[in-house]
Amino acid sequence: MLPFIPHPLLKNPHVMTLFPRYWPRPGLLEKIPREERLFQVDHESRILAICHWQCNRINAPTLVLIHGLEGCTESHYMRGIAHKSWEAGFNILRMNQRNCGGTEHLTPTLYHNGLSQDIHAVIAELASKDSLQAIWAAGYSMGGNLVLRMAGEVRDTLPPLKGVIAICPNIHPAACVTALERQENILYHTYFLARLKSRLRRKAQYFPGAFDFSHLSRIKTMWEFDEAYTAPYSGFSHAKDYYERTGSRHVLQDIHIPTLMITAQNDPFIPYTNFDIEPIRTNPWIRFLAPTHGGHCAFIQHPRQEEDMYWAENRVVEFVTHSDRQA
Repeated sequence: MLPFIPHPLLKNPHVMTLFPRYWPRPGLLEKIPREERLFQVDHESRILAICHWQCNRINAPTLVLIHGLEGCTESHYMRGIAHKSWEAGFNILRMNQRNCGGTEHLTPTLYHNGLSQDIHAVIAELASKDSLQAIWAAGYSMGGNLVLRMAGEVRDTLPPLKGVIAICPNIHPAACVTALERQENILYHTYFLARLKSRLRRKAQYFPGAFDFSHLSRIKTMWEFDEAYTAPYSGFSHAKDYYERTGSRHVLQDIHIPTLMITAQNDPFIPYTNFDIEPIRTNPWIRFLAPTHGGHCAFIQHPRQEEDMYWAENRVVEFVTHSDRQA
C-alpha cells in the first residue's frame, strides 16, 4: 500500500480534520444508479440504505459502508468511497445508522456505539435474500468500532463476510469522549453535542412521551448526554458501563477475517494510545496502519499522479479489491 504523505499545508491535525468537510467534490455518484432500501434490523427498528447495484449484482462483490457519529449516507467519505468502489466493480450500500439521515421515525430507539447487530442483520439479509456471497464492511470512527465489534462477535460464522475496514475507530469510547471534551477540541464537542440534542428533540415529534427532557437543557458535555440518555435508553446502567461494554477493543482477538485498521497518530480525539494493545500487535488477521499525520478520518495526501488526494478512501478500495481477488 502507498504510504501516507500528508499535504504540506495540512499537517495541523485540526486543519486536516476539517478540510474535507468544506472541499467541494463535484461529480461524485453522478450517473451511478441508486435505490433506497429499508432493512428490518429488529422487531421495531428499520434502517435506510442507499444501494448502488452493478448490472449483475449477484456475481459482483459488495461493500457496505457505515458512517460515524452524526454522519449519514451523504457524508463526503461515504460518497467518495462509494463512487470509487462502484467504479471498481462493487455493489455499494451506504447505510444509515438508526435515526440518521432523517430516519428518526423508523425506530423508537437511539443509535449508539454498540449496535453491531444492525450491520450483521443487513449482511445476513443481503446473503439470504439477495444471494450475495462476497461482502465487505467499512466504517469510519463510530462506524469503524461497529464493524470491528461485528467481526469479533461473528468470528468465522458469517461466511459471506469476507473482511472489514475501520478508519479511526473509537475502540475505547471512554478515552475518546474524554479527549473530545478537552478545551482544544471544543469545536468538535460543541458540534456533536448540539446535533445529538437536536436529534433527540426531533424524535419526540414521532414518539411523544418516550424521553424525559427535564435534563436536556442542563447537559453541557457528551458524557452527561450519554449518562442521561444514551445509556439508560439503550439498556446500560450508566455512561461508564455503556463505554466499557461497547468498545471493540474487547473482541479484537476474536477477529478471524481480513481486517484493515487505519488511524492517525495525531487524531484530535481518538488517542493513539488506544491502539497500544496486544490483539492489534498479535492477531494475524489485522493489518494496522498508523501514519504520524492524518487528523480524524481525513488523510489528505500530498498530490501524486497515480491517485487523488483522499488516501484513506483509496486504501479502502485497494484493500477490498485485493481481498476480492484473493477470495
